[in-house]
Amino acid sequence: MAKEIKFIKEGIRVVFVEEYLKSQFQRADYSHIEVSKTPLGIRIIIYANRPGIVIGRGGEKIKAITGYLRDHFKLDNPQLDVKEVNDPDLDAQIIARQIASSLERGLNHKRVANMTIKRVMDSGAVGIQIRIAGKLGGDKSRTEKFMQGYLQHSGETADRLVSKGKAEALLKPGKVGVHVKIMAINIEQEMKSQKEEQQKT
Repeated sequence: MAKEIKFIKEGIRVVFVEEYLKSQFQRADYSHIEVSKTPLGIRIIIYANRPGIVIGRGGEKIKAITGYLRDHFKLDNPQLDVKEVNDPDLDAQIIARQIASSLERGLNHKRVANMTIKRVMDSGAVGIQIRIAGKLGGDKSRTEKFMQGYLQHSGETADRLVSKGKAEALLKPGKVGVHVKIMAINIEQEMKSQKEEQQKT
């Protein structure tokens, strides 16, 4: 039981760390983190579209964040690495933040959603869904969905192939939530890749 409690606590701590890093690096088009234990401590890889903002001039930003993670979250010798996202137009978290930023600049949500869908599909996505919820040009809150292509909505395949992201836009009437799902690889491609990997081994 003690091991299970420790495992749960570690999982909760990782969630809080990710929420903190997301709040710090919105301007960098933050995507996600990967956390692993090494003989030297805790290794955290930060994925972002604009890694230079994460690092800061002369590495000052990353040094400050490392110190905060060590002192505030009690991480054992945190080692931060920053990597650029290969294709930001297929990363749901980056897309969600970009949509929220566009809404905060006063752009029409339908126009933003439709332009985003075109850009994502042109980048090779199999399917995309955008859900925007809140006070969208009226007194009452409502939810609007925008979809194109094919998405796997449940199961192990969806967990593996569908990128998910969420962000909030702070508008005068209140908060607007943005949820994005992007499927960049179809099931046939995934099965072909798995078969090729098996043939190599």
